[in-house]
Amino acid sequence: MSGHELKRVGLKVTLPRLKILQILESAGDQHHLTAEDVYKILIEQGEEVGLATVYRVLTQFEQAGIVRRLNFENNISVFELDTGDNHDHLVCLKSGFVKEFVDPVIEDRIRDIAKENGYNLSNHNLVIYGTLESEMSKDGRGRK
Repeated sequence: MSGHELKRVGLKVTLPRLKILQILESAGDQHHLTAEDVYKILIEQGEEVGLATVYRVLTQFEQAGIVRRLNFENNISVFELDTGDNHDHLVCLKSGFVKEFVDPVIEDRIRDIAKENGYNLSNHNLVIYGTLESEMSKDGRGRK
């Protein structure tokens, strides 16, 4: 997303907004970031942006439809770019690691359940909580 696209969604182009957007776009597989994660990256890059600014920008991005705010069981908000796709999440209760997945069978079943109950489905959010086997083996509670 560019400065032009920020303007298109009604946001003024500022350096903090561009930097935060760049971080979100370049996060790769680890793209579920907390505001604190974004703040730490900015500090590592030598940027002088306060944590309050990061929270404000992420909230503005959420309101503009640029990012999604996800609240998992640990009561920590994470942000991901809103790419318009529909996916669900697996969350490790020990490490907090978040993994996305798409399962056509689950998607079909959710649509069926909504229809069977007289709902026009507009959105859904499925989160599966557990512990990664690799996390369990670190403390001896699990086996590989």
